[in-house]
Amino acid sequence: MYNNFMKLLFLSSLMMGTILSISSNSWLGIWMGLEINLLSIIPMLTNSKNLMINEPAIKYFIIQAMASTMLLISILIIQMKYLMWWDNMNIPSTMIMSSMMMKMGAAPFHFWLPEVMSSTSWINCLMLMTWQKIAPMLILSYCIKMSTFLIMVIMMSIIVGAMGGLNQTSLRQIMAYSSISHLGWMISSMMISENTWELYFLIYSTLNVMIILMFKMMNLMFLNQIYSSSFLKTEVKFMLMTSLLSLGGLPPMLGFLPKWIVIQTLIDNKMTIMVLFMIMFTTITLYYYMRISFSAIILSHNEKSWLMKIKMNKLMVIMPTLSAISMMGLVCTSNIVMLY
Repeated sequence: MYNNFMKLLFLSSLMMGTILSISSNSWLGIWMGLEINLLSIIPMLTNSKNLMINEPAIKYFIIQAMASTMLLISILIIQMKYLMWWDNMNIPSTMIMSSMMMKMGAAPFHFWLPEVMSSTSWINCLMLMTWQKIAPMLILSYCIKMSTFLIMVIMMSIIVGAMGGLNQTSLRQIMAYSSISHLGWMISSMMISENTWELYFLIYSTLNVMIILMFKMMNLMFLNQIYSSSFLKTEVKFMLMTSLLSLGGLPPMLGFLPKWIVIQTLIDNKMTIMVLFMIMFTTITLYYYMRISFSAIILSHNEKSWLMKIKMNKLMVIMPTLSAISMMGLVCTSNIVMLY
């Protein structure tokens, strides 16, 4: 009971920090919101049952403290500009963008994310991949502009996300590299418009919630557990497969919709070569999702005995519905667009 109360307290404080950061109209308010957010998530990353396993919390704190320091220095430089008559705004804006990318885990500031995620719980992983990206992304939108630095970050994030996940056996590290790849797409969607980013982030978060709840429900941590588990029904494997392929952006699935919008808008803005590279490396990301999915379905086709009783819970009812939305989402949205 006490543990649940503490988690609820820190979770509400975490959300309050993010809301303060994105609703603030001064740089100092933004920094304060990010600090409240950081101080709230650290206790959630620690393990009260085993105090020796606090490595992810320490790593996360060090990186986020470095990023906050960089943001604070950038704010001071911006304030000093008015005193020193210094009109070159490229340096402080690049520093702010770098500090936000470090907070999110975009390449080349990504090294901490797989390490932290590989040694924490699935719910913490979900928070790091979704909620913790909201404030940095919106702060990034304040000073984002088309530049060589930004294009390099987008390309590096997609390349690192594609190559890093190929050789992994840990599902948490695969999801971490997938998150880095999606960050490249999110930053490019932010360059287009905030509405495109909002759509991308909403679909990405929904798919992540589905996949991570399935992993948590079945207590899966490594690839071989998916192949060898005798308790995984084919229906559950199929739901997992559709969700993973949708997250990868396979065309009939819902996950392809935001990528489609980003591709179309970037081509309209004469950025065809960049789009070509993004698609090529995202195909590699899709390959390792397909490797998990098809291997899980084909290699181990184990069914439960009909005499065994299966405990039904709320997740067992919600998951098929979400899986159906994920699978048929693009078809439905395409029809709506055609009607209007």
